[in-house]
Amino acid sequence: MNLFLRRIVWPIMLVPAIYLAVLWKQIPQTVPMHFDLKGTIDRYGTKHELLILVLSLTLGNAVVYLIVTNIYKIDPKKYAAQNKERMQRMAFSVSLYLSAVWIMLIYEIAHNNTSMTMKFVFVAMGLLFALLGNNMYNIKPNYFAGLRLPWTLENEENWRKTHQVAGRLWFFGGIFFAVIVLFLNPVWAGYIAIAILTVLVLIPIFYSYNLYRNQTKKTQL
Repeated sequence: MNLFLRRIVWPIMLVPAIYLAVLWKQIPQTVPMHFDLKGTIDRYGTKHELLILVLSLTLGNAVVYLIVTNIYKIDPKKYAAQNKERMQRMAFSVSLYLSAVWIMLIYEIAHNNTSMTMKFVFVAMGLLFALLGNNMYNIKPNYFAGLRLPWTLENEENWRKTHQVAGRLWFFGGIFFAVIVLFLNPVWAGYIAIAILTVLVLIPIFYSYNLYRNQTKKTQL
């Protein structure tokens, strides 16, 4: 499966640039370049500025992918090599999300829409968190991915339990968010996104710290 992902990730990253080239003649000379939380355009630019931005983000996407998929090679943690496949899947999920968002943006610009479909972005974000949570569930201790807290890095049991909780939380929380934003306007979806993301991050942190306190108390008895 990972061999398949490695083969298709590069075409996926190139799709936005290819799609822009195909639609180039349909792109107006002045295009929206930035949107507010409501999806309303708040800055315009030229079509060549859009081209430079898409190419830059495609290159950035590729660089991030290469770093994430190879970072295990310099990780001093003894389980680093065991994370290779999980890092591959996580990097693929991020690349897919970024490409999908840019394809949607190019489509809307080419078809002269006046606002960006923020619901699509939020739904994709929720699904991304679900995919990351699914892969984070069994991730081994390392210095580059996961919840790299003082307590998780110093104790393998703390790391394992914390990531099991975080993995389930991110998976179900991401799916819940992807579904609920379909019924909300973009503004409320943005507020809900901030609230849910905060919960997804803070609960595992507090859980990990509580484990650390309990483990410390046991060793002092």
